[in-house]
Amino acid sequence: MFKKKYDLAIINRSFWPDNKILGEAKLRLAEEMSRNYRVCVIAQSALNLQQEARDKNRGKGIRFFSSKSRSNSSSHLLLRIADAFVFSPYVFLSLCRARPKHVYVSTNPPVVVPFIAFLYCFIFRAEYTYHLQDIHPEITNIIIPINKLLFGLLRKIDNIAIRNAREIITLSEDMAHFIRLRSKAKIPIHLITNPAFDLGEPATNLEKKSDIVFCGNAGRLQLIPTLVEAIAKFLEQGGNLTFTFVGSGVNADKLRELALKYEQVSYLGYLQPDKASRIVAEHRWALLPLKDEVTKYAFPSKSTSYLIANCRILGICGPDTSLARWITENGHGISVAPEVDQIVTVLWQIQLDEVHVENPNKESEQYTIAQFVNRIVSILKPTNLRGDDF
Repeated sequence: MFKKKYDLAIINRSFWPDNKILGEAKLRLAEEMSRNYRVCVIAQSALNLQQEARDKNRGKGIRFFSSKSRSNSSSHLLLRIADAFVFSPYVFLSLCRARPKHVYVSTNPPVVVPFIAFLYCFIFRAEYTYHLQDIHPEITNIIIPINKLLFGLLRKIDNIAIRNAREIITLSEDMAHFIRLRSKAKIPIHLITNPAFDLGEPATNLEKKSDIVFCGNAGRLQLIPTLVEAIAKFLEQGGNLTFTFVGSGVNADKLRELALKYEQVSYLGYLQPDKASRIVAEHRWALLPLKDEVTKYAFPSKSTSYLIANCRILGICGPDTSLARWITENGHGISVAPEVDQIVTVLWQIQLDEVHVENPNKESEQYTIAQFVNRIVSILKPTNLRGDDF
């Protein structure tokens, strides 16, 4: 009755070819595991993933279960939520069809899909690895306050999924600590930082033509109003550093207005990862602003891309956060409290060349997609993916 058809199922709603960093990484993970195991992928895409993989000579031997996506990152929030709800029952049905021995599931989307993986594994006596790339519902509650009863229910559901996993993967010590504290889980927790986009050549070969860059989501968590005020004050005082902003989000208009007002500021909007990464690599410094509270539940994905691009990092966050410790203890750059006057002071120090960072991208090779895949493979392989039921 419970005979398994596949050794491993990889669940990630956004996938290759649309998601060019984590989606590409999950496809490479599937390809690597398929060398020795029977692997299927459960994802959501506007494309027929099985056909697309065949056309691009990717994913040989992998079975793709792909539900139709009708939204993207620029779609209305309600349409994106609807897509996520459609994906959830599709995941359970696909798992029942594939009957994998082991499931690798991440927080894409969060809470409900990992809980579905738990239900499948409970019913079919399988195991799963849970990769928390951010922690919900807490981080959602910061952006959009959730009804208290619903918040409590989602938290309980996620705690069940965490406690029953074979192991957990997450991004930082602060996130691991919060997971243990909230769920009371006593299972292994592995730390793996999200990968960066592969530039295709060493960043040291690229000329540093500009000063400071921000690349990523200009959302509610990235302290954009504080950053805009600080940059405007610095420029009004006669500062002449150049600033480049790449990305979109709810605060994009503030960045656009700043660029229109000051010639030293450029706002390029959203760019594809390959083009954005090359622009980042042309800058000496990169901005990494994040609300302190958020560092317990997430870690900025652009941090590794900045290192690969050989940028010094200017973190804007409290000194006691995991982000500040990661930047300063590893010699990647400096951090400053999210206060306008303190940011202005640091900008002047950078302009006057009073801040020295010896080797900002040391050990940056550990943040490549290849290393990310190798780390996850090393966790999944000891899970006895092949068993007596084959």
